[in-house]
Amino acid sequence: WITKKLTLRRKKKKFSPSDSISNAKETIASMIRVDHAGEFGAIRIYDGQLAVLKKGEAAKNIREMLSHEKKHLAYFKQLLNDYKVRPTILHPLWDFAGYFLGYATAKMGEKTAMLCTAAVEEVIDEHYSDQLKTFNKLGKKGLAKKIQKFQADEKQHLNQALKLGAYEADFSDKLSSFIKLSSKIAIWLSKKF
Repeated sequence: WITKKLTLRRKKKKFSPSDSISNAKETIASMIRVDHAGEFGAIRIYDGQLAVLKKGEAAKNIREMLSHEKKHLAYFKQLLNDYKVRPTILHPLWDFAGYFLGYATAKMGEKTAMLCTAAVEEVIDEHYSDQLKTFNKLGKKGLAKKIQKFQADEKQHLNQALKLGAYEADFSDKLSSFIKLSSKIAIWLSKKF
């Protein structure tokens, strides 16, 4: 038993600088993949909402938020190419799920559509805060600066949704919790797959 344990200790790979470079590349690739998936999902949510909400203050705000998300997605598409990162294999699922979530919440009313936006944006704000720490730690100042800009846009979307009565929607606590949990699961899955 002691001999076996000593043998295992000797076989442990020592840390080398190339390990940290490899881990940094994997971390950045994962972050780019999940951000690309998230922006795509946000666009599909807004597409679903606009299929129902054609006019009014909520539709006007959704169109503005959608324009931001399209710019974000274009940036992450470029990063996929620049860093040679594959997109998530779950792209078709996020296409359907995002549209369905947007459509379903809009069918429940403008306030519920805004609740969906608020819940997603709260999760994204937290997600981007975590990414900022990582990008800064890795010395990726350019990526960190862009994430800060996108985070500011997402906070603006959250504030717009709150002004339009997001948490006045029926079942707001339960629905918000469900959407937040779903968003966190989508983030985790997109990082991995």
